[in-house]
Amino acid sequence: MDARQNQLPPEALAPEMQARAAAARAEWQAREATVARPESSLRLFWLALKRDKVAMASAVFLLAVLIATVFAPVFAPYSPYEATPSLRLGPPGTEGHLLGLDGQGRDILSRLLYGGRVSLPVALIPVAIATSISVGLGLIAGFYRRGLGEVIMRVLDVFYAFPTVMLAIAIAGILGPGMSNVMLSIVIVLIPYITRVVYTTTMVVSEEDFVQAARACGASDARILFREILPNILSPVIVYGTTTMGLQVVFAAGLSFLGLGVQPPIADWGIMTADGRTVLSGAPHVSVIPGLMLLLVALAFNLLGDGLRDALDPKLRQ
Repeated sequence: MDARQNQLPPEALAPEMQARAAAARAEWQAREATVARPESSLRLFWLALKRDKVAMASAVFLLAVLIATVFAPVFAPYSPYEATPSLRLGPPGTEGHLLGLDGQGRDILSRLLYGGRVSLPVALIPVAIATSISVGLGLIAGFYRRGLGEVIMRVLDVFYAFPTVMLAIAIAGILGPGMSNVMLSIVIVLIPYITRVVYTTTMVVSEEDFVQAARACGASDARILFREILPNILSPVIVYGTTTMGLQVVFAAGLSFLGLGVQPPIADWGIMTADGRTVLSGAPHVSVIPGLMLLLVALAFNLLGDGLRDALDPKLRQ
């Protein structure tokens, strides 16, 4: 064939080349028609997550808790500050009070619903803020490993010298009690840990072939960071952030329990748990019910995080 082509003039080769191209195009179209197109990544993620019944149940539970707390004025039978002294420490099932009453005669169900409006944002908002800051720091540190990256990581390494809980308590104690101070202390404590996750993932992804190809094509550092690396590091960051939310719900409640968070009479799950510690032997429901809610919410976030990890990882998704 090559010898014959060398002997033919270009004018004679043109029709033959066009015929070969048309045949190849027809073959490709036939193959595309018989082979199903691959599903989008988002659809594959949703199908994998939907198959995980535990993760879906956790997501539904968290959504129900969120709706109930957002619309607490609609669902709560009483004001969280309304007291009935004659029924104080009433057990669950007391007439008109499904979950009983606390030591001051306030309805526990109402305070539980209103308490979620404090306990959930105090935990979720700091995780979102810390993740946003950490993604920027981790991307820069992982991409520019020498110089700027070394400075960022060595500064953050200082925070590892202090136990997490003790550091947060110290920061909250210095800033003083209050919702905003608790959130700030949680943000400061979380940044080094989330940044480390982003930094490690960025170093791995930056060595992939597609990143090297982008460099070879003359792509700018900003384009490589935000178009090539960032989309490929979001999965572990999302999973880590979701799992961390459950821990921070308990952590924020612990600060309120110690008197470093929001202050009474504001309804908060940590304060509610602390209020019942003096009557634990006679009326355990005062502490057990908000404590059980903290446990269930934290467990749901962890199970949802496990489901997201499996759904976002192509290997585990199989």
